[in-house]
Amino acid sequence: MPNFDYEAPTSLKTALGFLSGNGEIRPLAGGTDVIDQLKSNRRNADLVVDLKRVPELLDLELDEGRLRIGAAVSCTEVHNLTSENDCFPALSEASELIGSIHIQNRASIGGNVCNAAPSADTIPPLLVHEAVAHTASATGEREIPLIDFFAGPGQTVLQKGEILKELVLPASSPNAASAYLRFIPRNEMDIAVAGVGSLIEVEPSSNIVKKARIALASVAPTPVRAYAAEQFLEGSTADKTTIEEAADLAVQAAVPITDVRGSAEYRKELVKVLTKRTLNICVERLA
Repeated sequence: MPNFDYEAPTSLKTALGFLSGNGEIRPLAGGTDVIDQLKSNRRNADLVVDLKRVPELLDLELDEGRLRIGAAVSCTEVHNLTSENDCFPALSEASELIGSIHIQNRASIGGNVCNAAPSADTIPPLLVHEAVAHTASATGEREIPLIDFFAGPGQTVLQKGEILKELVLPASSPNAASAYLRFIPRNEMDIAVAGVGSLIEVEPSSNIVKKARIALASVAPTPVRAYAAEQFLEGSTADKTTIEEAADLAVQAAVPITDVRGSAEYRKELVKVLTKRTLNICVERLA
């Protein structure tokens, strides 16, 4: 591993001061990605700024159904809160899939987002729950809908000296349900060949879908929404035929590559299968 300087500030102001300095500066929220990237020379750093001691980045709050996740909050903490309160089920499921239990105890949801891997498991659930990224820099703060946060594989719209401060998820309707599934070659601790997060909200009296959200992982340069499938579902009854058609339409959003883990056509078929399964899980959870 190349040599670099290390700072562990205890206030957001001090952290942003370090991050606005000269040279290659890397924030560290959990370190499970960036340390490996530094060791393998995929990233360089003159300075690593550890954010795990910044109080504003460690906030985790569920208030009247609205969820705030500080950028340095661990996957384990998010999973525990959402599972105990029976909310944001897709995110709860995804946060339990990242690496081993040891990794989940250290890795942060914010870090998973900022690493911007197309295969990131927590991003589709965050997208279907319409998360907003709140960022901070020495010059001010911004709010960015998460769908607009990604610029390419491993790239975000964050500017130099700017960090993710927190993710905010609006309260879900009691008539909504979500689910996340992925396919991996092994039983666990692997990267998704494809992943799908789905959310539907229905009108209880008619079972008509009022809102549908479907997000895909590992099938495009960035996480994507399946807009055609969402629009088809909205205003329809969530029955077998409708779900099958929506699954077919979800494939339109996928522009996958062929690599050692699977061909492009294989990934498209996985999108169809996983979309159908996650939508059916949503229907079951609403029953």
